[in-house]
Amino acid sequence: MDTATTGAYDGVRTASRALATEAVHAGRDDLARQGLHAPPIDLSTTYPSYDSRAEAARIDAFATDGADPVGPPVYGRLGNPTVARFETALARLEGTESAVAFASGMAALSAVLLARSSLGLRHVVAVRPLYGCSDHLLTAGLLGTEVTWTDPAGIADAVRPDTGLVMVESPANPTLAELDLRAIAHACGSVPLLADNTFATPVLQRPAEHGARMVLHSATKYLGGHGDVLAGVVACDEEFAGRLRQIRFATGGVLHPLAGYLLLRGLSTLPVRVRAASANAAELARRLAADPRVARVHYPRLGGAMIAFEVYGDPHEVISRVRLVTPAVSLGSVDTLIQHPASISHRIVDAGDRRGAGVSDRLLRLSVGLEDVDDLWADLDQALGAPPEGQPVGCAESGTAPLPQGRGGTPSTAVVAECRCGGVL
Repeated sequence: MDTATTGAYDGVRTASRALATEAVHAGRDDLARQGLHAPPIDLSTTYPSYDSRAEAARIDAFATDGADPVGPPVYGRLGNPTVARFETALARLEGTESAVAFASGMAALSAVLLARSSLGLRHVVAVRPLYGCSDHLLTAGLLGTEVTWTDPAGIADAVRPDTGLVMVESPANPTLAELDLRAIAHACGSVPLLADNTFATPVLQRPAEHGARMVLHSATKYLGGHGDVLAGVVACDEEFAGRLRQIRFATGGVLHPLAGYLLLRGLSTLPVRVRAASANAAELARRLAADPRVARVHYPRLGGAMIAFEVYGDPHEVISRVRLVTPAVSLGSVDTLIQHPASISHRIVDAGDRRGAGVSDRLLRLSVGLEDVDDLWADLDQALGAPPEGQPVGCAESGTAPLPQGRGGTPSTAVVAECRCGGVL
């Protein structure tokens, strides 16, 4: 498949360098001058200082605005040089002034909510679906927040004087629904928009270019890319980054330096991985959409490596029969993962709310990896089993359709198809 059809846009430039170049070099620009090639891993928890007056002054400065302390590091909870390299690189890729890394994606979201709540802005407007634990954190009010759920058209009316945040995810987890981020940012007015960009990554979409003030990633997923690191990060302007650093220091949700190193390494191959996995996913989406055992396929116009599909048969049986594909939560790794959102990632969401957001009980979520696409299809084909009794082999009303042009006029090969012969999911 032509890589130009996957939605990836390696030719897009961040500042004076293309995205693919930034992915390799951002956060590492100083290494050659130090006689280094690979970034060092700084595992220190604390750092010596013989000038306690100067150290006190730097801590006072951090307490004022949360800016990174000038000079040598002070303590691991204040900041770490290895983690800072990853933060610099991610900010460059997302096109923001700064980025602040955390121990997990949920720690990152919690810090954002706490930062806004500390200003008396405890109300959040949100659009479903979101990642299940994000939905639960907002709905349960565990951090003292109150949420109003709405559709995109209702955002402006849902905003109140105490609204601190509008939160969306596009493409959404797990339905892959896409939102017009620019229109949503306009509807937010002066309220900051937080866009979860975990599925798209900055390779496919940079929400800050469309008006989002904060960009959230579960860095555990595509940014790390190998299923061996747990992390979260928020890309934003420097003013808000300072507040997030203060929250991180106070609550202790810091990222371990080894995780920071792995994430920086993961970014260097991010465009290549996303492009290759997206090519596999587009091909699998086409095959699934033409399969009589599949009722509906969700694949974003943006492209990407995520597919959601609804089956006529028992989705749990499909999960039990895969052999090459790994039945596991999470996503964005080099290997292909499948899971049943209603049972796992979105189990924590009220069933009515879950179904109302389009997360049906027969929906399966597939995170497509880098394996040979024919091997992946062979495994899915046998896992889907025989068509359910009474189900016609093929349907004249089913089909695939090319979607509108992708970013930069690149033709999109993504498809969305569903059976319209009256089958009930």
